[in-house]
Amino acid sequence: MRDLSEQTLCFYTAVYLAVQQVPLGRVTTYGHIGFLIGAPQNPRQVGTALKVLSHNTANEFNNINVPWWRVISAQGKISPRLTGGGEEDHQMIKLMEDGVEVSVGINRRIDLEKYGWFPEELVD
Repeated sequence: MRDLSEQTLCFYTAVYLAVQQVPLGRVTTYGHIGFLIGAPQNPRQVGTALKVLSHNTANEFNNINVPWWRVISAQGKISPRLTGGGEEDHQMIKLMEDGVEVSVGINRRIDLEKYGWFPEELVD
């Protein structure tokens, strides 16, 4: 990860630890991860933390051991990416592999009533 402030590194670490608790077959929202780590006003920063997640499996937190694909928008949608690199399709496939139903098409919606994970606090 590029040079980040200690505050940013602490925030990213909190995000990654929280996302690691999202169970298989469930999803949560960027905003709820923010709520769980004491930063409910920062859902976009949660998204940024997941966006910069390392692909290097030698790193403590990486895109294999942090299930980033289980975090979606508050509207129950897979958030669009600006890169155009097929990330939305990849996220949809990962969710379906987890057993989460995703409506296909432009919206790629997940039923938050059925698959949502919204605990009041994290397990230590």
